[in-house]
Amino acid sequence: MQFPLELPIPPEVLSIAKRLEDAGFETWCVGGAIRDALLNLENSDFDLTTAAPPAEVQKLFKRTVPVGIEHGTVAVLDAHNQPHEVTTFRKDITTDGRHAVVEFGGSLTDDLARRDFTINAIAYHPLRHEWRDPFQGAEDLEKKVIRSVGDANWRFQEDYLRILRALRFSARFEFRIHPRTREAAKANAQGLSQLSAERVRDEWFKGLQTAARPSKLVALWRDIGATRIWLPELGAGSTEHGAVDKLPRDPVLITAYLAKDPASLLTRLKCSNKDIERGRAIGAWRDKYPDATSAADVRRWLAAVGEYADDLLSLLRAPRSVLPQAVARIRQTNPPLTLKDLAVKGQDLIEAGVRPGPEVGEMLQRLLDDVLDDPEHNTREYLLSRV
Repeated sequence: MQFPLELPIPPEVLSIAKRLEDAGFETWCVGGAIRDALLNLENSDFDLTTAAPPAEVQKLFKRTVPVGIEHGTVAVLDAHNQPHEVTTFRKDITTDGRHAVVEFGGSLTDDLARRDFTINAIAYHPLRHEWRDPFQGAEDLEKKVIRSVGDANWRFQEDYLRILRALRFSARFEFRIHPRTREAAKANAQGLSQLSAERVRDEWFKGLQTAARPSKLVALWRDIGATRIWLPELGAGSTEHGAVDKLPRDPVLITAYLAKDPASLLTRLKCSNKDIERGRAIGAWRDKYPDATSAADVRRWLAAVGEYADDLLSLLRAPRSVLPQAVARIRQTNPPLTLKDLAVKGQDLIEAGVRPGPEVGEMLQRLLDDVLDDPEHNTREYLLSRV
């Protein structure tokens, strides 16, 4: 691959690099933005790596945030409050597979040598327009290969999340994983159990959102052995011939579609209570659809599934494809579907003679059942006459 003579670097990033260089600290652009630029993909999130220690970076810029200062990373805020990460040249000293102890003061080559994959170990000097590619990352971009920097086993043992990153990049760019890198990923898959649920969840969700085909990402996780450890509810089955690829790029929806027990899986990944309940509802209702020819059945279904109706509709495939149209027609009439939509309230029933307590709720539910059969019954006069 031929390097371009010059990359269009955002002016805010150039300003930060110039100030560091003027202060005598060598500074380069690195990371995903460089990789994506070489692939002609949009990415304005340029990271900088520099010889300046974190304390010097904080002295040079008035507005900074120590986002990862123990690892040498300081976010410099520009005039628009946008953060730009600046990380000191570093090399790993020790690691437990989750966290690394780093040493500052190395060279650019040392810094690139500790990165995960060759395609992410390319550096560009934004002022001199020079390139550094000591591990032939540009060649791997041209060959469409994901390959570890240096020894793949050691790279993964430094941080087991890199195994999942390899799968994400492979599915996103439709690159093959180099045989030695793939073998090392399989050999070290058990180390994934040491990762925090939050890191695994973020990687899984990001992978589903960015994959060219989510079914490819799922196949890679299964092949490596990652689903066995973190997503056992996915089982060992296929992804139904790519049906998952036709779903909206909603990671919770896709996960719930694939899982035998969505709520259990989302709980393991420490998702929010809202996402867990959403998964639970999808799991409970995904095989229970109404007869689209019966408006009353559709109204009852909408009342039962509530806010999860659109999720369930997105999972539909032929021959039930007429249901979305039936739902759209019913929604246009804005029918009463919940207790709060009724023309009477609990106090109205009490004043009509219903004993306060559980009987009020039971009576309201009966009235809602009546109204779901015929929305025209939702008048105060009719409902009180029923009481």
